Amino acid sequence: MSRVEQLKHEIESLSSEEFAEVYRWLSEKDWEAWDKEIEADSQSGRLELLLREARREKSEGTLRKL
Repeated sequence: MSRVEQLKHEIESLSSEEFAEVYRWLSEKDWEAWDKEIEADSQSGRLELLLREARREKSEGTLRKL
């Protein structure tokens, strides 16, 4: 049995409270990774195209609110 399969088995045996705790922890780890990726993309200039597009749409009055 692989480590992942073992972890899946263990997770399935958790109480609902324990599962919620693990889920929150995994979610936080996922958001941390996402934040680091966005920061790296921003520093490398990969987001410049999006910024230029947003500024252009704002100046043209076509920028939509999220």
